[in-house]
Amino acid sequence: MQKLGIPIDGFILTSVINSYCLMHRADFGFSVLPIYLKNGIPFNNVTFTTLIRGIFAENKVKDAAELFKKLVRDKICDPDEIMYATVMNGLSKRGHTQKTLSLLRLMEQGNTQPDIYIYNIVIDALCKDGNLDAAINILNEMKQKGIHPDILTYNSLIDGLCKLGQWEKVKTLFSEMVNLNMYPDVHTFNILTDGLCKEGKVEDAEEVMKHMVEKGVEPNVITYNVIMDGYCLHGQLDRARRIFDILIDKGIEPDIFSYNILINGYCKKKKLTKAMQLFREISQKGLKPNIVTYNTILQGLFEIGRIGVAKQLFVEMVSAGPTPDTCMVLCLMVILSTDLLKKLCHSLISWKERENVNIMYYNIIINGLSKNGELDKAHAIFEKLSSMGLLPNVRTYTMMITGFCLQGLLDEAKDMLRKMEDNGCFPDNVTYNVIVQGYLRCRKINEMVTFMKEMTGRGFSFDATTSELLVKAISENPSIVDMLPELHAEIKK
Repeated sequence: MQKLGIPIDGFILTSVINSYCLMHRADFGFSVLPIYLKNGIPFNNVTFTTLIRGIFAENKVKDAAELFKKLVRDKICDPDEIMYATVMNGLSKRGHTQKTLSLLRLMEQGNTQPDIYIYNIVIDALCKDGNLDAAINILNEMKQKGIHPDILTYNSLIDGLCKLGQWEKVKTLFSEMVNLNMYPDVHTFNILTDGLCKEGKVEDAEEVMKHMVEKGVEPNVITYNVIMDGYCLHGQLDRARRIFDILIDKGIEPDIFSYNILINGYCKKKKLTKAMQLFREISQKGLKPNIVTYNTILQGLFEIGRIGVAKQLFVEMVSAGPTPDTCMVLCLMVILSTDLLKKLCHSLISWKERENVNIMYYNIIINGLSKNGELDKAHAIFEKLSSMGLLPNVRTYTMMITGFCLQGLLDEAKDMLRKMEDNGCFPDNVTYNVIVQGYLRCRKINEMVTFMKEMTGRGFSFDATTSELLVKAISENPSIVDMLPELHAEIKK
C-alpha cells in the first residue's frame, strides 16, 4: 500500500496491530506505532486498547497494567469505557480481583463512569473468589446509581451462591429476576443444575431441566452433560445413559465431553465393554478422542488387566491421536513393553520441538527401560538428556543407580553417584538407600559401611528395605556388627 501510494489511516494501522496481537506478537504491534508519527496520524483509544488486549492474551499482566498506567500518567489518551473494560477483564480473568476492584474505584472518581458491563466484570470476579458479600454490595451500589442489573449480573451471583450452597439466596435472586421481567436463560439453568449435581442433588437438577422445558427454555448439550456427570459421580450409570439417549433423541449432537463423562462412568464401574463401544462410536460421529478420553480408557483397561488392548490403543494414539500428558505417561510406563517404551521415547524427542517436555517424562522412560532389563538403552537416553537441553535431577540419577545395582554393576552405580555430585545434583535419602541395598545384596560389606557413614553424616537413615537386608546379613554373619560402630554402640546400650 505504501509503495503504491495508497493513503494509510488510523483504521488500517489499528487493523495491522490487531492482526499482530491475534498472532500473539504484540511486540510487532508496537513496531507499527512509529508509522502513526511518520504519517501524522494521531493515536487513539482503539490503538492502545488493541495493544493492551494483545498483551493480556500473552499473559503478560504486569506489562499490560504498566502500559495502562503510562497512558493515564502521561496523559497520552483519556481511557474510555472500552479500555477500562479491557484492562479490568484482563486482570479479573487472571485472578487479580482486588486490582480489578481498585480500578473500578479509580474509574468512579474520573470523567468516565462505569456502565453495566464494567460492574458485571467486577461482580463476576468477586463471585468467582467466593466473596459474595462484596459482590452484593456492588450490586446495591449499581441500583442506587440507577444502573439496572442484567442477566449476566444475576448469572454471576447465582453461580457464586450455588458454589457456596446458599440455595435460599438463589431462590431470592430468581424471584427478583422474574419481578424485573428478566427470565433465566439456558446458562442460568445450567449454573443451577451444575450446583445441584455437585451437591449430589441430581434428581433435583433433572427437575430443574424439566422446568426449563415447561418455561420454553430448551436445554443444550451442557445441561445434559452436567446431569449425566452428576449421575456418573454417584454410580447411577443407567440413569446417566438414559440422559445420554434423551440428548440424542432431542436431536442434540453429543460432544466429546458427553462421551468422556459416560466413558469415565463405565470405566469406574469396570464395564469396559460398554466404555469401548462408546469410544469406537466417537469417530463414527465425526468427533476425535482427546487426551482425557485416552487417559480414561487406558486406565480403565489397565485396572482390569487388559494390557494387550491398552498397548494397541496406545499405538493407535501415537500414530493419530493427541500428545500423551503426564497422567498417561505415568500409567503407560507400568504396562508398556521395551519396544513401546522406545517408541514413546522417540515420540517425546520429536514433540520436544513443539512443547516443553519435562524431565519427568524421561525419568519414567528410564525407569521403565531399567526395570525391563534394558539398562544400556536407559543409559543411552540418560547420556542424551543434556544435548536435548534437559538436566537430570536427583530422581534421574537415582533411577540409573537403581538399574546398575539391580544388575550388580556396583562400580557403575558408584561412578554415577559421584557424577551427580560433581554436576551439582546431590543424592537424597532414597539414593543412598538404593546404593547401600546394592552393596548389601552383593555382600560387599566394607564398601557398604563407607556409604552408610556418608549417609548418616548427611542426616539420612535406613529405610525398611535396607534395614531388612542388613538384619539378614547380620544373621548370616554376626561379625558385621563390629564393622558398624554406630550400630554396635546401640546394641551395647
